Amino acid sequence: MTGRCVIAIDAGTTGVRSRAVFTDGRPSIGSYREFTQHYPEPGWVEHDADEIWEAARHTLNSVVGEVVGLDDVDGVAAIGITNQRETILAWNRTTGRPYGTAIVWQDRRTADRCDQLTADGHLPLVREHTGLVLDPYFSGTKAEWLLANREIPVDDDLAIGTIDTWLIWKLTHGAVFATDVTNASRTMLCDIRSRSWDPDLCTLLHVPIAALPTIVPSSGRIGTTDERAGVPGDIPISGVAGDQQAALFGQACIAPGMAKNTYGTGSFVLLNVGETCPPPTEGMLTTVAWTLADGTTHYALEGSIFATGAAIQWLRDGISIIESAAEAGPLAESVDDTGGVYVVPAFAGLGSPWWDPYARGTIVGITRGTGRAEITRAVVESMAYQTRDVIDAMTTASGTPIVDLRVDGGASVMDLLCQFQADQLGVTVQRPADQETTALGAAFLAGLAEGVWPDLAAVGDQWELDADFTPAPDRTVADALHAQWLRAVERSRAWIPH
Repeated sequence: MTGRCVIAIDAGTTGVRSRAVFTDGRPSIGSYREFTQHYPEPGWVEHDADEIWEAARHTLNSVVGEVVGLDDVDGVAAIGITNQRETILAWNRTTGRPYGTAIVWQDRRTADRCDQLTADGHLPLVREHTGLVLDPYFSGTKAEWLLANREIPVDDDLAIGTIDTWLIWKLTHGAVFATDVTNASRTMLCDIRSRSWDPDLCTLLHVPIAALPTIVPSSGRIGTTDERAGVPGDIPISGVAGDQQAALFGQACIAPGMAKNTYGTGSFVLLNVGETCPPPTEGMLTTVAWTLADGTTHYALEGSIFATGAAIQWLRDGISIIESAAEAGPLAESVDDTGGVYVVPAFAGLGSPWWDPYARGTIVGITRGTGRAEITRAVVESMAYQTRDVIDAMTTASGTPIVDLRVDGGASVMDLLCQFQADQLGVTVQRPADQETTALGAAFLAGLAEGVWPDLAAVGDQWELDADFTPAPDRTVADALHAQWLRAVERSRAWIPH
């Protein structure tokens, strides 16, 4: 093999992709495997942690085997891990068996508990210490629910962790029980200024600190793989970040004021705000962007949108308007507009800036002339509208305008979406040549720790532009469309009685 590579394990919401990123300019090599989505009750979403691990193990072995061979891993400099963030599970450290399924970030079963905590006056504590809001999206109330509703012994063998922790633990054959600071910052159990578990919040949510993993930097050697886990041994695990922070790093948004949006299952806008943790910002989340091996920490403002790509999946799997996700773009482009149709994909409530777990999906403006293309285009446009809602709130609260927006994720391949987004925001939208920026970010964090890339400037040099989209100079039409969108949003809000 000529040149070294870093392998990223990207454990997303619907599947795991492992990808080799080379340092000598060769095209990357990847492997992907989906896993099952479980919906035991309305509003509940679960995953089988063992199935996630098998997907990770299979794809990692496939990539290593193709790159260097399973018995010769000298060419692999490191492994980086990125993951769906707020999904959480509990397992037994001795047996290695999970205590049932993992509760997924989309799950809304703890909405009433969050309401109770808010009514009891705990929101200011949560906002100040974690930068988050009291919402079932985050891991803390999910962990509390697990301990209260399953027969889980609270003893020295109890492990509670997010998917990064589970994969690290499995890859090291149980030798390392750790999470990185970005994932910890999404649990509602971590003080984001001290970057440590918060005793007050753990007590409030009845989560024993002893059952939580050690918090480590996002870049820096955490451990090495163990062949007893069924993977090649002795590969350093040196980078870990939640998927959206990894995408921010993969988009080379390494300076304050740089922003990205990932159109994945949901969409997530992150703005790098530098090394000072800002105060709580209305409608936005404050989160740790990353901590490097030398302790340098950057923070980010984040707006979280629960359903964008998920709405495309719904068109395919829920109402069979399309047969594949790839059809969405061409079908949407086949009509000039939606004919006044708006789709608010609040399947699991609304995230930023509304934070309404009781909202539900809505289609308004249907006429007898409405067809597949209009509904599909309305779904595509809903991604841009939701992103505008977040960025409008973010820039208003922070006083920092976004000069341009770097985009990635599956839906970013649609020129229609990128141009519509630029028109809605009034800023240039930039799409990188390599759109798998989540995996790239994990690889960059791991490679930075192992000297594959010498510094942040070298990471920035890896970013390449594919296309940019300039907004229309006249915003009259864009603003009128957005005003109608906001009317549709109001009709979706507080739909479930509570």
